[in-house]
Amino acid sequence: MEFAHTSVLPKETIEFMMVRPDGIYLDGTLGGAGHSSLIASKLTDGHLYGTDQDEDAIKTATERLKPFNDKVTIIRDNYRNAVGILKSMGVTGLDGILLDLGVSSWQFDNGERGFSYNYDAPLDMRMDTRKELTASVIVNEYPEDEITRILKEYGEERFASRIAANIVKARAVKKIETTFELNEIIKDSIPAKFRSGGHPSRQTFQALRIACNEELDVLEGSLEEMTDFLNPGGRLCIITFHSLEDRIVKNAFKRFENPCTCPPNFPKCVCGKVSKGKNITRKPIIPSDEEIESNPRSRSAKLRVFEKTK
Repeated sequence: MEFAHTSVLPKETIEFMMVRPDGIYLDGTLGGAGHSSLIASKLTDGHLYGTDQDEDAIKTATERLKPFNDKVTIIRDNYRNAVGILKSMGVTGLDGILLDLGVSSWQFDNGERGFSYNYDAPLDMRMDTRKELTASVIVNEYPEDEITRILKEYGEERFASRIAANIVKARAVKKIETTFELNEIIKDSIPAKFRSGGHPSRQTFQALRIACNEELDVLEGSLEEMTDFLNPGGRLCIITFHSLEDRIVKNAFKRFENPCTCPPNFPKCVCGKVSKGKNITRKPIIPSDEEIESNPRSRSAKLRVFEKTK
């Protein structure tokens, strides 16, 4: 099965990235190469580097980007390692970086991977199948208080304690092996009057996926290094899909623009922290009604852009 080629906010992303024909760019989350194919099509003497940790994404992107073979280099790795890899290849800076943090439609629709509560599948949820930590390990081996923390922190699940307690009770009888088994436990943990307004498993599955792939830690740990690796005038464009990611990006961009830690009553800055550049998007860019209609999964997407100081 192939990754979907639909990219979110394609026109807006390419517009804000200000792709130059001779520029050097990184797509840190290749997926189906929707954004990458648009970037590559604008290059003449420039080059695009693309990373993804998912083996199937790499296969699909490689096929889709074949027409731009001489302008594209594809690397299977997590974007957290991209800057180090590019430096080792002799790259000294980038004119634009894109991170599209959404789980691809393909990953949701491919039932075998365990990302979706709509398909009965093993509890996997790894974006990189070379890694050892799966959702099954978290569900079946983590202590109850740690599962509660994960569901509260990463899923903002109000019934986290009840779900964690029932997970521990169920696994004492039999290992929890599939998504549907977990669905039943979650449903039984949430009072009926609170089950309206979406699938009861949505927040728990989000939390497990984030924990399994260290998504928030990877994002938080990558932003400063990526910003510093931009050439003057280069832009970091990030598309998020839930409030936890968006908050990290929003706060980081605010800090990069105004890093001063001096008390407000100081007549001048003495901390010596210098601005990295400008937050281009005070308010995030969101999809148009037309895009949401044609691609409902784009509904929660938010694009934020930061420009490195010239």
